[in-house]
Amino acid sequence: MRFPDPSSHRPHALHAADRRWPETNCWTDLWIEIVAALGHEPAAILGFTVTQSYEGDQATFFKVPTADLERLYGLELLELSIFDRLEAHVAEQVGRGRIVLVEADAHFLPDTLGVTYRTGHSKTTIGITSIDPAARRLDYFHNAGYFRLTAEDYDGIFGAPGATRDPAVLFPYVEFLKIPERPPLVDLTREAVDLLKRHLARRPATNPFAAWSADFARHASDLATRPPEYFHTYAFNLMRQYGANFELAASHLDWLRGRGETGLDGAIAAAEEIAETMKVMQFKLARAMARKRFDGLAEMIDACAGAWERCMADLDTAFADRRVRDAA
Repeated sequence: MRFPDPSSHRPHALHAADRRWPETNCWTDLWIEIVAALGHEPAAILGFTVTQSYEGDQATFFKVPTADLERLYGLELLELSIFDRLEAHVAEQVGRGRIVLVEADAHFLPDTLGVTYRTGHSKTTIGITSIDPAARRLDYFHNAGYFRLTAEDYDGIFGAPGATRDPAVLFPYVEFLKIPERPPLVDLTREAVDLLKRHLARRPATNPFAAWSADFARHASDLATRPPEYFHTYAFNLMRQYGANFELAASHLDWLRGRGETGLDGAIAAAEEIAETMKVMQFKLARAMARKRFDGLAEMIDACAGAWERCMADLDTAFADRRVRDAA
């Protein structure tokens, strides 16, 4: 498949600037844009968001399941063994019409200007669709967009031409996406509903926000010892992951409602409440870090715990007559 010039790319509506969380995390944002660019509806794949949990020090970094990609769209994601120059492997797979997903350093990604580009280092995943080794140029999906990099940035990703590889440096983790000539003939709504029910059967046994609330006093004690800028790290791993996840959950349910599914209004409202509360809490945490006072924040987490209970109860009711009895 040929992709248009990155300059003509427009992000999907799930990345619209007026959303509470226009960017979520590098993996999920990447798949929203890839799925949309391939002509599919990314809202259909978001049922997995109901499985997000609390991991003790962070919210689950929610990721689109590769099995769901294959079931809905026929997209097969496989690990690419790297044993030679990365550039050569990428060129081979892209030449076969595949997208190559590379774990890269955002230091060399121009789209991260003002964040990490040429100033910091951060692990992230890009989806490469086009490469020209002679021109030292590649086009790639990253976060909520589609971009191009060249010259020194190209060398930063692949190493300078003719450079000897340091054997002490591990190869990056790389995958490649096989794109079928024809998408599977499936009833997208029916398949998405079935996946959502299966994910509901796998949701956390314990309310993730109640668990976080129980730990927040300990977190606040630690935050009080940190510099104010540590706010960004904590917020990304908790408020942003929860808020963005549940805004996508609301979008998935709204898409299903638009396709004729009923009884979802309450669950949508509850998921949107979580997304909004997490956004407000993020701003309040920034001020709390400066003052070293964290009062009122645990109550916001408790409000999300209540919204989570309502969301899950409403989804159970909506799908009670079609509940999956064997999620294995």
